[in-house]
Amino acid sequence: MTYTIGVDYGTDSVRALIVNTENGEEVGTHVFHYPRWKQGKYCDPARNQFRQHPLDYLEGLEVSIREALKQCPSDVAENVVGISVDTTGSTPVAVNRKGIPLSLTEAFGENPNAMFILWKDHTAVREAGEINELAHTWGGEDFTKYEGGIYSSEWFWAKILHVLREDPEVRDAAYSWVEHCDWIPAILVGDTDPGRLIRSRCAAGHKAMWHESFGGLPDEEFLVRLDPLLGGLRGRLYRDTFTCDVKVGELCSEWADKLGLPGKVSVGAGAFDAHLGAVGGEIEPYYLSKVMGTSTCDMMIVPPDELGNKLVRGIAGQVDGSIVPGMVGLEAGQSAFGDIYAWFSRVLLWPLEQVTGSLEGVDRATRERILNETESRLIPELSRAAAELSPDDTSVLALDWMNGRRTPDANQNLKGAVMGLTLGSDAPRIFRALVEATAYGAKMIVDRFVEEGVRIDGVIALGGVARKSPFVMQVVADVLNKPIKVARSEQAVALGAAMAAAVVAGIRKTIPEAQAAMGGGFDTEYHPDPDMAGRYAALYDQYKRFGAFVEKETGR
Repeated sequence: MTYTIGVDYGTDSVRALIVNTENGEEVGTHVFHYPRWKQGKYCDPARNQFRQHPLDYLEGLEVSIREALKQCPSDVAENVVGISVDTTGSTPVAVNRKGIPLSLTEAFGENPNAMFILWKDHTAVREAGEINELAHTWGGEDFTKYEGGIYSSEWFWAKILHVLREDPEVRDAAYSWVEHCDWIPAILVGDTDPGRLIRSRCAAGHKAMWHESFGGLPDEEFLVRLDPLLGGLRGRLYRDTFTCDVKVGELCSEWADKLGLPGKVSVGAGAFDAHLGAVGGEIEPYYLSKVMGTSTCDMMIVPPDELGNKLVRGIAGQVDGSIVPGMVGLEAGQSAFGDIYAWFSRVLLWPLEQVTGSLEGVDRATRERILNETESRLIPELSRAAAELSPDDTSVLALDWMNGRRTPDANQNLKGAVMGLTLGSDAPRIFRALVEATAYGAKMIVDRFVEEGVRIDGVIALGGVARKSPFVMQVVADVLNKPIKVARSEQAVALGAAMAAAVVAGIRKTIPEAQAAMGGGFDTEYHPDPDMAGRYAALYDQYKRFGAFVEKETGR
């Protein structure tokens, strides 16, 4: 037997999954929660600033793999043949000439601008706007055309430019910039030199305006016209990019010792979590793969000869080989999904948190037990009560833009909104409206693909929301008016990374072959209720009109 390890870096934690390459059996797993992130360090939600320290990533890499191996039979470690990594993105960091993140050096150890800039950091809204304005007016190549025509503040160049402008010390010390998904494989093989790093096709193509027809990244003239601070940086970045089936190198002796693995372990090129999640969820051409968690990422693959020269407007990019080599990967998504439910939960918990702390006769242990149990039961209870309502029982209508809008037509200036409140609008009714809003946002993405001539033959769902919330999933199925299959594996993203590692190690020839051998199939399917689908069609029109009004009045 041979085994591969998929390492999945999410927003809050990193998961290691050890998988049998013959049949996809998941033999060991462990989740490590980032301690500094959990403490809220280096983040300022009021400014939409979200940064992560590389020590969270390095500690998590070692602990998650070692703990996962402890769950396995004793002979598994010596038969591990490959490791592949996925991460959030775009999550870049400033590095020195050796490829060391500045935050790992003494001078910048507590500087948020020297940390990894998490995907959901929206401090670069102004810079994204400038990129869009220049790309559409400067008279040269429109470098956003393969990014859906709109560049986002969540992406590579906007974040870099924002930090260069804001922090002269980081600007002077930064030699180059590296995506999280490129840095971890480089760490594993022991070579972080920025000039030799293997750069991910999916990260570069979807977030950094890389395209083969451009000769790589946007040209120097465009970047300098955007801001002279970017002058010379292009030459310290990269020209070539690589798909997830490419081998970066072999596990170096330092990390082989740390992880308790043999040295002859192949390390694959990194990719984004949603992309390898689509692989683990057994994506196939013209199936929309929805990774449904704190946010969503909606992925499709299309044969290049069938897509032709079509440019899909307003999505988060179309890149040859970004998901499955040989296919064009199309990406879209919502900036907030489960995060919206979590936000509403925090709003409802605030009075309890504040009041119980001042109640006489309630000791600390009792207070914590009450808070913890209430928090764990709140969303399930809201879901149960909301499921008993029908769309006709409430006049409440919401917009799902609490973290801006990713697609269609990225605009991070947008804010969420709720209308139709009455004195009878209780928590379940508001919660139902929020769930419906996230479903309407999902339908906006489906409609955009279809309007642009890309058919959708089916929907595959994976992620925490897909597996844990039947109420949400049924609402989404009703709003989309399409069946939704849910991937059986609870760890489909890490499984996708393990599939890629099997190809990198030469055990499987292609990603589709690895999917066929190691896939877990599907265990749930949600079918739309025709009556509910009809009701939601009318409410969806209201959502679109409400959204158009709010965007016109507040979206600037």
